[in-house]
Amino acid sequence: MLAQARTFFAERGVLEVETPILSHGGVTDPQIESLTTRVAGAGGPHYLATSPEYAMKRLLAAGSGDIYQICKAFRDGECGRWHNPEFTLIEWYRLNFDDAALMSEVEQFVGRLLEPRRRLAPAERLSYAAALERHAGVDAHRADERELAAAAARHGIVCDAALDRDARLDLLMGLVVGPKLGHSRPSFICDYPASQAALARLKPGLPPVAARFEFYLDGIELANGFHELCSAAEQRARFVQDLGLRRTRGLAEPHIDERFLAALGEGLPDCAGVALGFDRLAAIAMGAKSLREVMAFSIEDA
Repeated sequence: MLAQARTFFAERGVLEVETPILSHGGVTDPQIESLTTRVAGAGGPHYLATSPEYAMKRLLAAGSGDIYQICKAFRDGECGRWHNPEFTLIEWYRLNFDDAALMSEVEQFVGRLLEPRRRLAPAERLSYAAALERHAGVDAHRADERELAAAAARHGIVCDAALDRDARLDLLMGLVVGPKLGHSRPSFICDYPASQAALARLKPGLPPVAARFEFYLDGIELANGFHELCSAAEQRARFVQDLGLRRTRGLAEPHIDERFLAALGEGLPDCAGVALGFDRLAAIAMGAKSLREVMAFSIEDA
């Protein structure tokens, strides 16, 4: 499957790159926890990459053109049937693509890697709001925290009173909506709320939505992609907001990646990018019931 992935990108003239696993800057996303270490004589702490995104965008800003990477990524506290703290990502960036164009390429890529084991039906594209309405019975843009808690309760989920609105939406997406997606055909969920834009640009309109998508197959999230935000000032403001949320939740506050922001300031070309969990795709290809069945050694055996 890895050989097929490299062939897919070679056919399209996408360059394979390698970036460091260790970085001086961390990820501020409140939903992701970094693993840290110290390197003698190099200051610290250093963060193990949760994805190669920041470094790859530095290459894009330096003029690399279309690039991809197959690498290890690390996230603390992620252990379970479909999670391992060390996992394999395939991440790629395409110049002059928007999120819609990249969704088409993700569909082609997954179809290629699953052949001849499985032939996929054409994917559906469903907005985040439509998915929450269809599968959780809630208005993702207008429901308040009380209504979201009530929707969760209808599905047997108790919301902690401390959870904010986005955390409650994440709970519904992760436990109610996601498992119902991608069974008869693959599913793209797009147009996420602006508050969940992460590193995606916003689309004009009311309510504003993010140029972000996730890809689901067999109820499993496989990929997360963006039409990338190019504004260093806006990205810094989002990082600062993330750190404020982490502070209120009592979470660690990683150092902002200033080298990444400097690269954005120099100019990131118009592009779209996506990160795809290779271990999960391999598990789907093999009909496995957990990542442990397709990894040489999961965290329990490492």
